[in-house]
Amino acid sequence: MNVATLPTLPFYRETGRECTLFETAHDNGLPLLLKGPTGCGKTRFVEHMAAKLGKPLFTVACHDDLSAADLIGRYLLKGGETVWVDGPLTRAVRTGGICYLDEVVEARKDVTVVLHPLTDTRRTLMIDRTGEELVAPKAFMLVASYNPGYQNVLKRLKPSTRQRFLSVSFDFPDAQIETAVVASESGLDPKRVAPLVRLAGQIRNLSGMDLEEGVSTRLLIYAATLMVNGMGVDQALEAAVIEPLTDEPDVQQSLRDLVSVVYG
Repeated sequence: MNVATLPTLPFYRETGRECTLFETAHDNGLPLLLKGPTGCGKTRFVEHMAAKLGKPLFTVACHDDLSAADLIGRYLLKGGETVWVDGPLTRAVRTGGICYLDEVVEARKDVTVVLHPLTDTRRTLMIDRTGEELVAPKAFMLVASYNPGYQNVLKRLKPSTRQRFLSVSFDFPDAQIETAVVASESGLDPKRVAPLVRLAGQIRNLSGMDLEEGVSTRLLIYAATLMVNGMGVDQALEAAVIEPLTDEPDVQQSLRDLVSVVYG
């Protein structure tokens, strides 16, 4: 769990009207669900908007073992005494911050039970262990994200949960915007970034190859960062694109062949 009050505005290039939607949701106490593939900018978007609104941001990376108690809080032993320690969701409610649940479908099912009263007109958080019922202030906002491409029967947002949120879909930006993003984040000259983005587009459009997902904008930034620090193109792409995408030798070789085509 990460808590941050971001003093500067993280770089983010708007691709639609998602910033307006976020501000409107925040101003009206509405929860927001971000849908899209890994590494397409969902987390950066939330960081950007939290900084823009001057709000403390409580980010939770959800996983299989994340329980409602991890979000709400628990009693802990400190100095020989048992004391209550708020979890990130409780802290966000108390302070009127933004709580961002990244990949919310990965969390245990009891988490959604806790979220439901916060995502309707009640806007309440019940802390059973202490007997408190917190009413979220207007400034509090709940944001969650997930990757629809990874959903399966066991890990899926129920309609009763999904329909409590406003939703917006994210995808990888067009080539011009993605080039600007990668160049800004890495410091690599846009002319050198352009082939990286072109390569990413071709990988994402591949069919019949054993890849769970195409290359993310995040990985392109990693590759560009290696390159701006003096690493050769082949070595940078091997470390930042080919190896992270697959463990299969045949698929890795196909990606290397594609690199050769793009870079000549």
